[in-house]
Amino acid sequence: MKRSHVLLAGLFLLFSSLPAAAQISIDEVNAEPSDVKFHDELKSTSVDVDYFSLARYKAERAAIRKERNDLEISAGLQGTLTSYNDPWISVSGGDNSIALVASFNLRHLFKKNLFSIETKASAKLGYNRMKVETTNAENEPVSNGVWFKNQDEFVVWVNPAFKLAKNWSYGSTFQFRSQFVNGYKSRTEQEREHLKSSFLSPGYLDISLGLTYKSPLAKFPIAVNISPVALSAVFVESSRIRSNSWDSNKLGWESYGLASEGKTSKYEGGSSVEINFDRTFGKTGYLRYRTTLYTFYGWITDVGQPYKYNDYNRYLDAVQTWEQNGSDPELKPRLAIHPTVRWTNTVDIKATKFLTTTLSFQLYYNRAQNLSVQTETLLSVGLTYTFKNK
Repeated sequence: MKRSHVLLAGLFLLFSSLPAAAQISIDEVNAEPSDVKFHDELKSTSVDVDYFSLARYKAERAAIRKERNDLEISAGLQGTLTSYNDPWISVSGGDNSIALVASFNLRHLFKKNLFSIETKASAKLGYNRMKVETTNAENEPVSNGVWFKNQDEFVVWVNPAFKLAKNWSYGSTFQFRSQFVNGYKSRTEQEREHLKSSFLSPGYLDISLGLTYKSPLAKFPIAVNISPVALSAVFVESSRIRSNSWDSNKLGWESYGLASEGKTSKYEGGSSVEINFDRTFGKTGYLRYRTTLYTFYGWITDVGQPYKYNDYNRYLDAVQTWEQNGSDPELKPRLAIHPTVRWTNTVDIKATKFLTTTLSFQLYYNRAQNLSVQTETLLSVGLTYTFKNK
């Protein structure tokens, strides 16, 4: 009995240690289709991505403005001072004097595609102070220091234009010039009856329409404006200046070429030519030369002008006869219109960044005002500062 138990136990252990395997068969199941729905319990949040940069926008606009705009501004102050004490004057002579000249220049050029507009403005105002000998009420000699202006002019020049070809453009030119303060006959004659000029008395306006050629050569930057149709006008708004006389033969209205004392302006139609040249020499720009030559001929007005005389002596005889016959303004003799010429030259020599010597020369011819050529020369040394955006 015990042997049989041990034998059964051994068989059980033998079969339990062998691997077991089974075969299962699955029958085909036909399940009915049903809708399956998914539920998203997460909340969506929209996110907008903004690529605009304010700093980049400002930088781009600044670059565009710098590319389209060319700006140059300069201002200067020149002066001289001479002083002697009384013992020096009593022995060697001399005169205490002060001379000051302030100047301002601006040039701005804007370009966009074929359109451009150039603006130039300049102003100059100078005074000097010198002693003059006069007499008082008791007819005694008196020496006083008197201020008297020696420079006074401002000019505004504007040229809008459209590019026509490589070096040619068409457009118009507007130029206006006048002075800031009162001008008098002399240092010792500075009363109201000695007034010769003031603001807008006189004032000059030139308008022209035509073609402009600009040289492409950097060493010869010349610009020539040819205007078949142009207008030249002069204004004398002060009645006092029109009625004053600082010339033995002329009143104020005659000196500025007006038709009569009651007229405040004169207009002439014709043609004009303007030549501009502006070049800087040297790598440091130590020398700069600028010149402008403007000529105007009022042939349109001259064609229809009655009672016209080309000879000046015949004109004077006709005026005398006209005065004897009652001075009818409608029958007044007139001189034939002559070309007007205005030539300005400026040479700047830089000793340092701020110290500049300036030599300027100006020539002006207007037969309606004076039969002779008018010239002006100025040499000055002083401080000058120039700003350029390029």
